[in-house]
Amino acid sequence: MSETVGAVRLLSLGDAAWTVEFGDRIDPGLFSRVRGFAAALEQARDEWRNGVVTETPLPGIVDVVPTFRSLTVFFDPHLCNGETLGKTLLQLAETTGNVPVAGRRWKIPVCFESEFAPDLDELAETKGLSRDEVIALMTETEFQVYMIGFMPGFPYMGGLPEILGIPRLSSPRKAVPARSLAIAGEMCAIYPWESPGGWRLLGRTPLPMFVAAEAESPSLLASGDRVNWEAIGRARFLEMEQEALAGHLDRFAFLLDEEE
Repeated sequence: MSETVGAVRLLSLGDAAWTVEFGDRIDPGLFSRVRGFAAALEQARDEWRNGVVTETPLPGIVDVVPTFRSLTVFFDPHLCNGETLGKTLLQLAETTGNVPVAGRRWKIPVCFESEFAPDLDELAETKGLSRDEVIALMTETEFQVYMIGFMPGFPYMGGLPEILGIPRLSSPRKAVPARSLAIAGEMCAIYPWESPGGWRLLGRTPLPMFVAAEAESPSLLASGDRVNWEAIGRARFLEMEQEALAGHLDRFAFLLDEEE
């Protein structure tokens, strides 16, 4: 089942989830609409949990998962009527406004040397650019974290300069090294751990992106954060990597400021 009101679409995910979709592209305006809806949804859930009678009661919701253009609501069909909940979600999505994107700002070190950037030369050649021009485009751009997904700590970031847009590899790598800076399509990301992947690898950071032992903030980045890359040489990369392995590298030293 799917239903559309204006630019908002309600999509059924089986019998226990709805996706509310605000658009089909990576766009800061859509992201702020998702954030506005998420905030209104959380307020409505709190009111219901606290026994406040409202026009949009939201019982039975188990989890809420936002992305850069949509939000999925998982619910317990034993605690609510799925069809009624879907209509309520659609109504709420149509009446909520935007929430400006505000988050922390980071300057994260990245080494762009060839051993850490196996796809950089090919990308530069394909785009008619030099290595230095690609690196300059990456380091002069501020990237927006839209969501964490695929694996814990994996940040999907928008803002990639249009000239650098490129499809994924036709044959994914069986093992992408942990902390690799990668691009695909219009997106940028960092692989927090070694894993298979088809994104183009342009560099590597010595900074751990996910630390399970840090219970309050295991993922370094969060939705709404903004990121700039700082180019570092191989020697500095190896030095910082050893500090990280020894547990002596303060990840939050690269935080420029808190939420605005």
